Amino acid sequence: MALYPVSAYSSFSSSSTLLILLCFFTSSLLLCNAFQHHHHPRVARHNYRDALTKSILFFEGQRSGRLPSSQRMTWRRDSGLSDGAAMHVDLVGGYYDAGDNVKFGFPMAFTTTMLSWSVIEFGGLMKGELQHAKEAIRWATDYLLKATVHPDTIYVQVGDANKDHACWERPEDMDTSRSVFKVDRNTPGSDVAAETAAALAAASVVFRRSDPTYSKLLIRRAIRVFQFADRYRGAYSNGLKNYVCPFYCSYSGYQDELLWGAAWLHKATRNPTFLSYIQVNGQTLGADDSDNTFGWDNKHVGARILLSKAFLLQRVQSLHDYKGHADNFICSLIPGTPFSQAQYTPGGLLFKMSDSNMQYVTSTSFLLVTYAKYLTSAHKVVNCGGTIITPKRLRVIAKKQVDYLLGDNPLKMSYMVGYGPRYPQRIHHRGSSLPSIAKHPAKIQCSAGFNIMHSQSPNPNILVGAVVGGPDQHDRFPDQRSDFEQSEPSTYTNAPLVGALTYLAHSFGQL
Repeated sequence: MALYPVSAYSSFSSSSTLLILLCFFTSSLLLCNAFQHHHHPRVARHNYRDALTKSILFFEGQRSGRLPSSQRMTWRRDSGLSDGAAMHVDLVGGYYDAGDNVKFGFPMAFTTTMLSWSVIEFGGLMKGELQHAKEAIRWATDYLLKATVHPDTIYVQVGDANKDHACWERPEDMDTSRSVFKVDRNTPGSDVAAETAAALAAASVVFRRSDPTYSKLLIRRAIRVFQFADRYRGAYSNGLKNYVCPFYCSYSGYQDELLWGAAWLHKATRNPTFLSYIQVNGQTLGADDSDNTFGWDNKHVGARILLSKAFLLQRVQSLHDYKGHADNFICSLIPGTPFSQAQYTPGGLLFKMSDSNMQYVTSTSFLLVTYAKYLTSAHKVVNCGGTIITPKRLRVIAKKQVDYLLGDNPLKMSYMVGYGPRYPQRIHHRGSSLPSIAKHPAKIQCSAGFNIMHSQSPNPNILVGAVVGGPDQHDRFPDQRSDFEQSEPSTYTNAPLVGALTYLAHSFGQL
């Protein structure tokens, strides 16, 4: 959506030309300097501010627990009000990860870390959306505090995913088993624990000024949880394999989360203990591995970018290598460079895998605008085998990816629900696809909902801001509700997009 009418832009162009001619023919340096330093916002094809508002609103549609009076996604109602009872602990609240009614702690923690990082880097530009973003973070951290209330124990999942997936029912009607699963000293989970520590630490930075008491609670808990993660090592999907796999198996191991968690604790505390931990353990935790996929499972790339900031901006010389590691990731994305590895669809979308590919598009776009920010502040560039990549180039790549997501693609389809004239109508999401409680107060039984799931009718409840899995490697998108790989939204897809959209909305004068 254009920010200014074409006529206004045209008159600006003609008046600008006149002013340049005046500069050329006169010696009025004052007039010329005034022209050179007056920056007009560029005209954007998309309304990034509208997309930003919706990307945050989406989280209200994923809420579990007792909804507040300020709830804006009004077709949702309270759900999961006895969660935790199976283990005599209060686990009410938090988020459903995607289109089902399970609360998976691993992706929820990553979502929280990325929402927090978005606010840390770009919250100062968010204006009216900052409060909504902080509310989205706090909805998660309030839950994570409950899940870590007992030392050396984390309650990492509520709901049996296999039983939940055998039903197609609204979260408000949920009657499947609300089993509770935990990691502890005997069944360790360094991956989920260190990610939870990262989430709490990152959020502590978000609330440091606005709620210092809450911030201190978060950082104290983050330190305790990280110590548990480090002391009792193991992947959570070893002990809990039957319940967390294949949904959120820790395929990449737990080393990346330990590095990532330590990086966030270093940022949040400035305690030299964590810097020392990174220096001693960085290599064994995979600091220089060549993996270039950043998402809920593998955090190596995010840790490299985050630690490079400490080197670039805080001059922490011992983290010098992380600038090189971060540069390697950037070079892997740039077509035509000696180290290019990334694949793109014919329409230009970064394509990592067929299952929920858009999560990697949003996470990569966030890392690009964030690393560009660090490089700009440090007056640095990236050298890809002799090809110089500027921060501006990184922002151009990120913008192209976000623009594709918002509708600049072969299908002219926005992959954000509720944004633009054409967007997915049949997303893989139980609450969105079934009649709301307001429209259909009677309970919809477990299997009764499958008639609707398999139908071609559009979802009656618009899950505004939801970003779906996206098109395939040939830019095709069938918009079928049963196609969870392409049609299911997730919290961890939206979380990094919040930061990227904030940057774009600001840079185009929309915020």
